[in-house]
Amino acid sequence: MRLTVLGCSGSAPGPSSPASGYLVAAGGAHLVLDLGNGTLGALQRHLDPWCLDAVLLSHLHSDHCADVASLVVHRRYHPRPPFDATAHRLPVHAPAEAPDRLAAAYAPSAAERAGTDLTDVLAFHPLAPGAVAQVAGVTVAAAAADHLCEAYALRLEHGGRSLVYTGDTGPCAGVADLARGADVLLCEATWPHVTAGWSEPPPGMHLSGRQAGEHAAAAGVGRLLLTHVPPWTDAAPILAEAAEVFDGPVELVEPGAGYDV
Repeated sequence: MRLTVLGCSGSAPGPSSPASGYLVAAGGAHLVLDLGNGTLGALQRHLDPWCLDAVLLSHLHSDHCADVASLVVHRRYHPRPPFDATAHRLPVHAPAEAPDRLAAAYAPSAAERAGTDLTDVLAFHPLAPGAVAQVAGVTVAAAAADHLCEAYALRLEHGGRSLVYTGDTGPCAGVADLARGADVLLCEATWPHVTAGWSEPPPGMHLSGRQAGEHAAAAGVGRLLLTHVPPWTDAAPILAEAAEVFDGPVELVEPGAGYDV
């Protein structure tokens, strides 16, 4: 598997990065983990969107799913589509309310919302805690994350390798359990820890760099990739505090960078 960072700016796009979005190539399959603000444009530097096999959405905050609306426009109105998008709908694995919430984001008015349905070009599959599915030849397992809404961490396995993406989460034993023994943990690290002079992250919201490192150590992962640092936060202390508690390889991801899993 190979991971390409489309965007990694936490909570909102930043001056040098779109919001959250990650392209995963596994064998001949191509999946995206989240599709936040600006990531569809970045995707087109790496892959024709028509070649996507599935979209996986950890949760429905806009910095993780806003560009689904643009993807629908691409599939509905491209003048030279390579195939009939209504006959080959794109699978979207997401929280249960995704069909309704994403349709509301797509519609420009209440009147149009009443008749808006994205299922002509998208095929929705609800995620659930403990669920395991085969998605384009990739085994995908979900665990509930501790966030402000229905949210999931996702584990992808293919060819004997494993990648776990936390999505957005506060400290969560279930996320650490999902990551047990993973080759790579792509982990949000939104806050500097309280020891860096910041207040403790609010419960059920995000991880500090130290907490990300603690989750990686508890899970025994091979490599820790930190992401979701907001544009108003200095990333250097977050990396340093994660490295203090996790003795394996750890780095901050960068937009456009690729990582072998």
